[in-house]
Amino acid sequence: MIHKAIILSLGMLALASCNAQKETKTSTKTPVVETKTMSKEGSVIYFNEGENKFLKEYDMNVTFKKVSEDSRCPKGVHCIWAGAAVAEVEVMGTATRPVTLRLATMDDAGKNLFSSAEFNDYTISLAEITPYPNAEGGAKALNGKYKIGIRIKETGPKPTIR
Repeated sequence: MIHKAIILSLGMLALASCNAQKETKTSTKTPVVETKTMSKEGSVIYFNEGENKFLKEYDMNVTFKKVSEDSRCPKGVHCIWAGAAVAEVEVMGTATRPVTLRLATMDDAGKNLFSSAEFNDYTISLAEITPYPNAEGGAKALNGKYKIGIRIKETGPKPTIR
């Protein structure tokens, strides 16, 4: 009888321990980013690839999805064209649907590359993409390791045409 009680109590203890571990591992709350040190004009906000932040100051949720293109000339290689990198950033206001912005390291309308885009009366600009590709691995070796910095500047509402 005592053996059954011991086994039962050990089983209950193991289940309680598993449940506690499960709760800490599966916490999927969206982090709220405090922007106390940021001013509304031009501070750089950094994201790791796949990272999602709610920017309370701008009432905006921002997710750095991926770098969809990186044709920048690798370090240590001589290239004819400097190349460009394009980051896909998903933005969503508190009352809007998500929109994916393609932000590039350069402006070239002929190649459909733009370093900034407008969303909800804000201009969102790409400040930087790191790391820079190298000759050995190229851009493919950097998948999942990219970091970006963006600037968000208030542009104000557009005038309505009557």
